[in-house]
Amino acid sequence: MTDVVGKLWGFCHVLRHDGIDYGDYIEQLTYLLFIKMADERGIDLPARTDWQYLRKQSGTDLLDEYVEALRILGKQPGILGDIYAGAQRAERRQAPGDRGTSSGF
Repeated sequence: MTDVVGKLWGFCHVLRHDGIDYGDYIEQLTYLLFIKMADERGIDLPARTDWQYLRKQSGTDLLDEYVEALRILGKQPGILGDIYAGAQRAERRQAPGDRGTSSGF
């Protein structure tokens, strides 16, 4: 567990240096953790939104697919859509390239 915490804090420092505040990346980590938990529990998610698909992506393709996954998940019925509809609002709040970052998170 300590190794995971250390890695997460390492990612947080990278993001902070890219101009992203703690609230923004904690929010993004939360969305990613929901996707990861769905994978671990065998819960089916819509095509192109699941952990196995996203982890095969890299670079700008990963960012593009992640943003698209948030959009797709935000349109789902029920609690899933309720959770991820907030992700779409956050994405509109901070467009890619804001705060001098190229990541868009």
